[in-house]
Amino acid sequence: MEQTLQALSGILLKAIPTAIILLILHFYLKAMLFKPLQKTLKQREALTAGARKAAEQSLAAAEGKAAEYEAKFREAKSEVYRDQEETRRVWLQDQAGQIEAGHARASETMVAAQKRLAEETAAAKQNLVETSAQLADRIAATILARRQS
Repeated sequence: MEQTLQALSGILLKAIPTAIILLILHFYLKAMLFKPLQKTLKQREALTAGARKAAEQSLAAAEGKAAEYEAKFREAKSEVYRDQEETRRVWLQDQAGQIEAGHARASETMVAAQKRLAEETAAAKQNLVETSAQLADRIAATILARRQS
């Protein structure tokens, strides 16, 4: 057993420089590699978070602008519809006025035609009265001439 202990102590004595080298390597790597790497990763994460936040703000601003444009579009669309409705209403009023004027002209024409027809009827009756008197005289003269002969 003593020999085992001596062999173990010899191994430990030989392992001490390796352990020291490992500890030095550990602290060296920690100071020279991992701390700067961790610092870089934190900066990267901060920048990424900042970029995400900026992107979210940009997205929110874009959504706000889109909503604003959509509201303006709806407003413009409704104004166009109002203008179209106003134009349609004016056209309907104009059409109704033209129809009314047409009815008035037709009514005037009809009254004038009725008046002319009444005048022609009166003239025809007068002519018939005159003609009937002449015909009656001719008929009477013809009948009397036949009776006398």
